[in-house]
Parts: sequence; structure tokens; C-alpha cells
Amino acid sequence: MSAGTAEAAILRNRPETIPEDAADVALAQSGDAQAFERLYRSQVARIHSLARRMVGPAEADELTQDVFVRAWKKLHTFRGEAAFGTWLHRLGVNVMLAHRGAQAARRRYLDEDADPALVGKTRPPSLELTLDFETAIGRLPPGARQIFVLHDVEGYKHEEIAGMLGITAGTSKAQLHRARMALRRHLAA
Repeated sequence: MSAGTAEAAILRNRPETIPEDAADVALAQSGDAQAFERLYRSQVARIHSLARRMVGPAEADELTQDVFVRAWKKLHTFRGEAAFGTWLHRLGVNVMLAHRGAQAARRRYLDEDADPALVGKTRPPSLELTLDFETAIGRLPPGARQIFVLHDVEGYKHEEIAGMLGITAGTSKAQLHRARMALRRHLAA
């Protein structure tokens, strides 16, 4: 969609229903970097929070940056059917899920070459610290953590999660239950 088409779509809306960032979206779609910077500033905290919950604080900064780089490249695909923040959030979830998939593949590859004598010998120092909620979430298995964050933190319904992750709603519910039980165990310890 060209910037002119986006502006026309915006103008067809009643003024009171035009999103505050619609003008910046249209300008950014036409290549205006300053407009994109304003969009960035309005959304960066939300995307960073999502990244912290989905991949942990160690990788949150890098993945937040990756989301905005991808948003700049894909901005031409934004059609205005949803709010820009909603579109960006979904893009962020996709970037983080792809990152987790790549990490899992890398771990499988590295595990094949691991020295069995070293496995389990070292522990990250954070394991000795008192667990807080964020740490407990970080200790969940990747699938359970994704579903917990998407459902309980971000507010997605099981059917939406199922569509995002390519699983059934029942699997989403079961994973959420397991995640909650694991969190209770971690926090009670």
C-alpha cells in the first residue's frame, strides 16, 4: 500500500476514530525516518517488555532492535486494518518466536557435540539467587513460557495462541496449566 493510499484510508475514517499515530504511519511508509522514530518512541517500551517476558532480559535489547528493524522493512505491508501498535506487537511476537526456534535448533546442534563429562557441572550464578517472578518465568520450558506470556501477560485467547503457534487450543490450555503449576512450585521453593 502506498503512502497516498494509506492517507486516503485514514481520511475516510471519522476524525474521532483516526488513530493518533496514523499520520506518522503514513509518513513513515513514504520513507520519513523522523516519523518512524516517533512511532519507535511511542512503542519501544511495550515491545521491550514483551521481549523481556518472551526471551528474558539478556536478549531483550537485541530482539527489541530486531523488531523495529523488521518493522521498518515491512512497514509497506501495514494496511491500517488494525492499530499500528497491534500490528507491531504481532510482528514482535513473530520475531521472538522465530528467534526461539533458531535457538532451539542451535542448542540441538551444540548438544550433539557436548562433552558428557561437562554436562551439568556448571551453573549460572542466577540459580543461587532468590527467585522472583521474572526469574521463575524464565525457568519455564520454552513452550510453556511462550503460552504463559501470550495468555496471562499479553491477554491472548487460547484460540489465538493456537493459531500463532500452530497447535490446538487444548494444547495451549494444557501448557498454560503446566506453566502455572511450575511457577507455583518455583515460587514456593
